[in-house]
Order: sequence, then structure tokens, then C-alpha cells
Amino acid sequence: MKGKTILITGAGSGIGAACAMKFAAGGCRLILNGRNTGKLEATGNAARERHGAEVFLLPFDVRDRKAMTDALRLLPEEWKEIDVLVNNAGLALGMDKESEGSLDDWETVIDTNIKGTLSMTRLIVPGMIRRGHGHVINIGSIAGDAAYPGGSVYCASKAAVKTLSDGLRIDLADTPVRVTCIKPGQVETNFSMVRFHGDRKRADNVYKGYRPLAAEDIAETVWFAASAPEHVQIAEMLVLPTCQATATIIHKE
Repeated sequence: MKGKTILITGAGSGIGAACAMKFAAGGCRLILNGRNTGKLEATGNAARERHGAEVFLLPFDVRDRKAMTDALRLLPEEWKEIDVLVNNAGLALGMDKESEGSLDDWETVIDTNIKGTLSMTRLIVPGMIRRGHGHVINIGSIAGDAAYPGGSVYCASKAAVKTLSDGLRIDLADTPVRVTCIKPGQVETNFSMVRFHGDRKRADNVYKGYRPLAAEDIAETVWFAASAPEHVQIAEMLVLPTCQATATIIHKE
């Protein structure tokens, strides 16, 4: 993996930032995307200071297709050959019933989780095909396997990520480009703070009584998939805390 160029979306915090640190430690060059410029710069600075990584920042929201297209078009030539794309940017907003939820929140979730992933893939994969080398790693979720109360739109968006991953893998079967979908269970990041619109008490309660995964645990699985031999394609990985059986069954003390 040393010397390879990795593009990670949603790299300002959580799983994206942890992936950046893992790939930086492995000697990779990083293209980091995020909508929060301050957090993105912090991740980039940490990768440089801790691991001496080469870092290029792309601060834009993946919902903005024009900004995405312009940023990728204007990448310096020495950064254009992307070896691994980690489509990590994603979020959930609220836990309302489908008959009561916010249309604006749903639009944000769909535009980020589905359309953002699809747009980035469409812009990056043709170059991988031309070069005869590349790997797309999509961060899905156990939520994509089955709906749960108050999560229908988020669950549907992550089911779409799984299906888009499968469809892309089929489309690329006659190429050397690999496709992986990583599906985490409960991971303690700022995910719940975003979901509950900054309600710290409600967010913290999600992780009480058991040990959830950490962002670094998922980064390890992303690294594992990316560093497998070229003839090995890790198609899909479901990664759970030991106490979790399904999206809704978690043993708590």
C-alpha cells in the first residue's frame, strides 16, 4: 500500500478521520474531503505530523455535485491517479416515523448517503478502469440489512449503498477494479450527535451499558480490504461489537 493515493470522503471526523490515520501510517498519500474545513484541516495536519503523510485537502459537501466535479477536475496531475476511493461521507438525521419525519432531513440523508456516493464513484472509477487498477470501498451499515423503528429513510439509504456496491462490482467484473462494502454496527463517533441535532444526552445514551466499536476498528477493516492481494476482492464485511446481534438486538449491562 505504500505510496498509493487514497481519497476519503467525510474525513473530518469519525470513521473517515480514522481511515486517514490508518492509511497515513501505512505510507499512503491522502486526498481528504469533508464539508467542515476546520475539522478537515485538523485531520490533514494530524496525518502530516504523526506519519509524515502527503495530504491534499478537498473541502466540499458531497451533496454539491458541481463543487465535487470542479475540485476533482482541478486536482494537480500528480494527485489524479487515485488508487483507493473510500466513500465514507454519510449521516442520519432524526428518528421520526415515516409519516412524521422532516422532508428536509430526508433530502439531506438521501443526497449525502446515496447521491454523494454515486457521484463520487462516477467521477473516479473511469480513471481506475483506464489504468487497470483501483478499489472502491463504500461504508454501508447494518442498517441497510433491515429497517428499524424510526430509521426507515436512513436504512433505505444504506440499503442503497449495499446495492450500488453490488451493482458496481457486477459492472466491473471484466476489469481489475475491486469493490468492497463495509457494514458497521454500533460505532461510537459523532454520528448520534448529528442524528439527534446536537442533543448530547440523547446521543450518549445510545452507547450506554455496552462497549461499541470505535472508528479505529472500522479503519482496520478498511485497511484489511484495501491491502489484500490484487486477486482477492473482499466483497462485503459486516462488523459488529461482540454484544450486538442485529441492528436492534444489543446486550447491555
